[in-house]
Amino acid sequence: MARRLFFVPQVHSGQAELRGDEAKHLSRVLRVEVGQVFEISDNQQKYLAKVADAHKELVRFEILEKLSAHRELPVIHLYAAIIKFEHFEWGIEKATELGVDRIIPVQTARSEPGLERAVTKRLERWRRIALESSQQCRRAFIPELSEVMRFRDVAAKAEGQRIFLDENRAGLTIGKLAKAEDAISVLIGPEGGWTEDERSLAATQNWVSASLGPRVLRAETAWLATLAILRA
Repeated sequence: MARRLFFVPQVHSGQAELRGDEAKHLSRVLRVEVGQVFEISDNQQKYLAKVADAHKELVRFEILEKLSAHRELPVIHLYAAIIKFEHFEWGIEKATELGVDRIIPVQTARSEPGLERAVTKRLERWRRIALESSQQCRRAFIPELSEVMRFRDVAAKAEGQRIFLDENRAGLTIGKLAKAEDAISVLIGPEGGWTEDERSLAATQNWVSASLGPRVLRAETAWLATLAILRA
């Protein structure tokens, strides 16, 4: 049976600690005990660690050894149009499981008005979802959740290979694109789709149009289908 993995704020002098609500969850809900061995990560390195103390307000780990932990390549940046938050949050959880490295909310012409102003207030919650999903699927690194960006800025600044997912199916299906080895940025629109102005701007900024085939998917479903293909 695979060991559980927990994230800790830092590892120092061969030890790591969890306090507050995190410690309460481990001690009261998961009932960790002194001597149990788990994997832990400080989001930089993964370790094998033994529980040295377990109290309501403090769980302390003693490092036993470093474990192999390498970031997958290509690094995947998901530029996702803002959609209703319950769908966006479900997408964060599943995208984390599928190996996304960074999620950037994007304000597009057809994003629901007003949602972009609430993103900053939601970021802490979204980062918590990414952390919990990372622990559940035992990945060593938590994906980054970034501040909202405007479509125009994304189109000009994205890193690596640029894939513009488009329900118009003007280009190849995404599975037939040659994948970059280092970094991929994929841009997925809202459920209302892209405007012609957005398509034109993406084309001028070297985004390659691609589709997921003949069916029109919900935005969050398109996230998952895309990531599954890119990580295959």
